[in-house]
Amino acid sequence: MTSGELADATIVFDLDGTLVDTAPDLVRALNQTLDLEGLPRVKLDLVRGQVGHGARALIERSTGLSGVSFSAERLSQLTSAFIDFYRADIASDSTPFPGVAEALDTLAGLGAKLSVCTNKRTDLSVQLLEALNLATRFSAIVGADAVTDRKPHPDHYRAAVTRAGGVVRRSLMVGDTAADVAAARGAGAPVAVVAFGYSDGGADRFGADALLHRYSELAPVSRRLLAGRR
Repeated sequence: MTSGELADATIVFDLDGTLVDTAPDLVRALNQTLDLEGLPRVKLDLVRGQVGHGARALIERSTGLSGVSFSAERLSQLTSAFIDFYRADIASDSTPFPGVAEALDTLAGLGAKLSVCTNKRTDLSVQLLEALNLATRFSAIVGADAVTDRKPHPDHYRAAVTRAGGVVRRSLMVGDTAADVAAARGAGAPVAVVAFGYSDGGADRFGADALLHRYSELAPVSRRLLAGRR
């Protein structure tokens, strides 16, 4: 049996904007996609506020800025092109946020299982985490395509916990958006949000149980939020 203060606990992480700063590579792929239509390129800030809504929505928002809309068929083609551009060099400029590796090591040392719950596709999530030498730290990586209902639906969160071998009552969500908070809340789990992520508003207004300004705060917060949840 695992021993430690977080024995039998599962810490579930969002990916983009929580574990990894992926916006530079996402905006690269997005601008390559816009180039196909001769549309103006977009800046990094737009991507940071729209990542959690998926590639298709990101393209729609970006083309809409130029007053352009596409048929569903063409939008699907552009989304496929975006995925291909992104996958071709997925971790060129993406980096884990400061302190991520150390925090994951600390949590594992305390006995916790680690899982990823992301609205990114599972294959892309695995590819990215492998490129950053982080994939083996997680017992499960559950993308939006691996469940019937993605975040903010609580079933996505539940799947990330149970597929890692955990139970929801001994779990904690770490994310950066309102969708992360809603998924955890709906499953009856506590949630912490990072202040430095891709939220489309102040992270402190999401109603999370804790706001993290740096990853060194995560282990103490995890111990506090999971205390008594046996």
